[in-house]
Amino acid sequence: MTLPAALLCDMDGTLVDTEHAWLQTVATLLETEGAPAGPDVVAAFAGAPVADAAERAVRDHGIGLTVAAAAARLDRDFTAGVASGITVQPGALRLLDQASALGIPVALVTASERHVADMVLGALGAHRFAASVASGESARGKPHPDPYLAAAAALGADPARCLAVEDTPTGAAAALAAGCRLLAVPTVPGITAGPRTTLVESLTAVDLLAFQEDEGAGAARPA
Repeated sequence: MTLPAALLCDMDGTLVDTEHAWLQTVATLLETEGAPAGPDVVAAFAGAPVADAAERAVRDHGIGLTVAAAAARLDRDFTAGVASGITVQPGALRLLDQASALGIPVALVTASERHVADMVLGALGAHRFAASVASGESARGKPHPDPYLAAAAALGADPARCLAVEDTPTGAAAALAAGCRLLAVPTVPGITAGPRTTLVESLTAVDLLAFQEDEGAGAARPA
């Protein structure tokens, strides 16, 4: 039985409680520009990079800004929200420290901009991460697999032997497309349990020893 080769962690909503701040930032932009901003509309932006969210707001919701202006506003307001205070999700530091104790390298894989990622790395403890991939640092962003493939490569790990931790359907799609196993702690609906997807309500319930695999069969050991 072998442990995951690496732990690849999403940031917003997964390790820190910033996904709701991101969705509120999107809602404020839409409301200010006279577009609908109900929960179902806003939930579709969960896990999206700033550039993609701005393009969607202009294209699909007809806000009266250029994509560049919408992106700048989203980035400014979300960055200010994160800078005002970062709340670490329950169980997040314990999970990261268990990975370290077991010799499992950890990478941060986020759709947020680098300056936001660096703020959060400072709050979590940058020493807990061997690598990080932020928005714009891979050829394509989530939901494409590129960020997870880049993180696995940075750690010298086979993506199929990595465990990704995500909270949104966008991030989950990226991790699964990269071939990773997925541990999901959803903040919005849309992630379905499956052969390579485990759903939990909180990271406090997670024990990485439950994610050992039979190296020959490639089948996950039941928790």
